[in-house]
Amino acid sequence: MRLCAATQTQLHLIGPLGFRLDSAAVRRAGMDYREWANVQRHDNWPAFLTTLPSPSSLERLFVFTTHGSTSYHQTRYQPGDWLLFGNEGSGLPPDLRQQFAERLRRIPMADPARSLNLANSVAIVLYEALRQLDFQGLR
Repeated sequence: MRLCAATQTQLHLIGPLGFRLDSAAVRRAGMDYREWANVQRHDNWPAFLTTLPSPSSLERLFVFTTHGSTSYHQTRYQPGDWLLFGNEGSGLPPDLRQQFAERLRRIPMADPARSLNLANSVAIVLYEALRQLDFQGLR
């Protein structure tokens, strides 16, 4: 949430979530940037899909997973792209990885590592996309 607030990017949380978003829970988690973050909560994947501007929006959706073969930095990002990450524990469901198989991306890491934590993964990819776009709108 803090990362999205600091980069003026919209955060979509797609349920079910493993955490609460009420104000007390957010304060306890140290998410003091909640008031500046543009957050949309969706009950599930189908509910999220109904909020897309058009069905063609999915053409610019990139899926980040340890199962990808293309590195995140090999993608040419554009304004309006969608970056999809799974949950911290189990990642993305296999059906979503299969549906978007041609758009799977990975973050390179050494063999013994299974994965990076979610916040670090999002930061790595988001800042690469923003770098490619010359950090438009950021100081």
